[in-house]
Amino acid sequence: MSDAKIAIIGGTGLEDPKFFKKIKDVKIKTPYGFPSAPIEIGDFSVPEGKHPASYGASRKIAFLARHGKRNEIPPHRVNYQANIFALKKLGVKYIFAFNSVGSLKKRIQPGSFLVPSDYIDFNPPTFFDKNSKFITPKISENLRKVFIKILKKLKLKFWPKGVYFNSKGPRLETKAEINLIKNYADVVGMTMAKEATLAQELGIEYTALCSVDNYAQGIGSKVLDLNRIEEGQKKNSKIIEKIMLEILKSHIS
Repeated sequence: MSDAKIAIIGGTGLEDPKFFKKIKDVKIKTPYGFPSAPIEIGDFSVPEGKHPASYGASRKIAFLARHGKRNEIPPHRVNYQANIFALKKLGVKYIFAFNSVGSLKKRIQPGSFLVPSDYIDFNPPTFFDKNSKFITPKISENLRKVFIKILKKLKLKFWPKGVYFNSKGPRLETKAEINLIKNYADVVGMTMAKEATLAQELGIEYTALCSVDNYAQGIGSKVLDLNRIEEGQKKNSKIIEKIMLEILKSHIS
């Protein structure tokens, strides 16, 4: 157990936030193996000129790099069960996750953000392989409101709700696949829904912020490739650091 009730799961480009002051690494072996990386327990550096109390400098946060500290783990190889189980074992009650996504709608432009309110995942992981237990999947509405409040405060362009479609990866989707799923979802990614389901099974409140880094294949006029995706991720990474800092000021305990 730790005194970190809030966890942040960082995606590609957020493996090592510069403002995060690590106090210790926690290596946890779970029944599902080890998580993607040691879970870092720490707090955040206070921006120059800001009063420490205004940023909740004493609040401890657990940080987990979803794809490993060197971004070496592709989406389909992430040990989602170990990641979520380890956070539960630490005593985490709330998870704020950050995800890179492709837009399925022309109006949802790269450079904006989306706070998903629902998701589609036809191959979800579970902790209930040997138990006849069922949950109704959902994303925490209370935590969604925290993200929405932060985005409004920072005056960022965002969409307060939308449907996330979880594809398997690691390849990108075909034009035909995008043409199908765009009728049912707003963004497409490879990670969020897995975490949301598992967190729900363990009673952890979970929400995510989707960084819209590109148009999905066939939605925009340009051909999608890895370089274009990485360009979008870099543009939004600095903004996401500001959003992470604002999480400390939320009244969740």
